[in-house]
Amino acid sequence: RRNGIIKKAREISILCESQVSVVIFSSSGKMSEYCSPSTTLPKILERYQTNSGEKLWDAKHESLSVEIERVKKENDNMQIELRHLKGEDLNSLYPKELIPIEEALQIGLTSVREKQMEIWKMHKKNEKFLEEENKQLTY
Repeated sequence: RRNGIIKKAREISILCESQVSVVIFSSSGKMSEYCSPSTTLPKILERYQTNSGEKLWDAKHESLSVEIERVKKENDNMQIELRHLKGEDLNSLYPKELIPIEEALQIGLTSVREKQMEIWKMHKKNEKFLEEENKQLTY
């Protein structure tokens, strides 16, 4: 029966040149679906909500949607900032916008140099330790 219903949905979609979507849940919880090739289920649900005036999504879903959009914008801004820190797309920036980038890079450079010095001192210390151990072994 399920396959028959999906077959009829395909036929209606083709014969009537309409957008059709069918979602079927069996008693065991298995889901079957069909959606016209020219559309998607979210688009059909959006049209249904617009035409019927019924809200399909509650306030929780609305706030999640807003949060997703906020995170996407934040991600985009961070990617732009990362490109700027890499030295890309700097032509679009004003001199005042370059100053914080320069400061951030300077702080990063200082941090890297401090870490290098720390590693270099550790290597020197290990080198002296190994030389002393080598001297003791030769005696």
